[in-house]
Amino acid sequence: MSIKRLLCALAAVLLPAAALDAALPKHSLTPEPDTLTGRVLIASSGISDPRFARTVILLIRHGKDGAFGITINRPAGERSFQSLLEPLGDKDLEKAGGVRVFAGGPVEQQMGFVLHSIDWEHADTLAINGELAATTSADILRAMARGKGPRKALVVFGYAGWGPGQLEAELARKDWLVATADATLVFDAPRERVWDEAMARR
Repeated sequence: MSIKRLLCALAAVLLPAAALDAALPKHSLTPEPDTLTGRVLIASSGISDPRFARTVILLIRHGKDGAFGITINRPAGERSFQSLLEPLGDKDLEKAGGVRVFAGGPVEQQMGFVLHSIDWEHADTLAINGELAATTSADILRAMARGKGPRKALVVFGYAGWGPGQLEAELARKDWLVATADATLVFDAPRERVWDEAMARR
């Protein structure tokens, strides 16, 4: 699905954690020691696939049974909180403003996440590392619309996924480079500079 078509689908709201649980292997929700969870994958200059060229992907989970992550440098436009939450019955959000949305990856592009700082937590929040977390509940959008959400956040739709051994094979081919991730890279760096700044962290 193109980013343009993705934007047309963004009236869909964030899915509850149960939807994530159904879409991803159970084991992928539990971090394992000595993995790349919480680090970023940087697309090498040799990747020509337009879905991944110059992407930077934050790995949410990585283990022996596979991996999944969220692309952090593919802005897809702006949406109002009203358009995101009205389908759930939320009203009177005309003055709540809007939020920038991102294309998180080619898989399950109707599935929404909020990648955010750890100063906000919900029962559906997945801890990534000491600075970053991801939440699938629409409650985080409600909090953001009221000005009570996390200090920093990215709203993303879709994710990138790898089966057992697939990411390791791609790393061995040097399709991806690996770097550390922190809130500055994920939230603060200008999106057009994220790939370059991630490269400098290798």
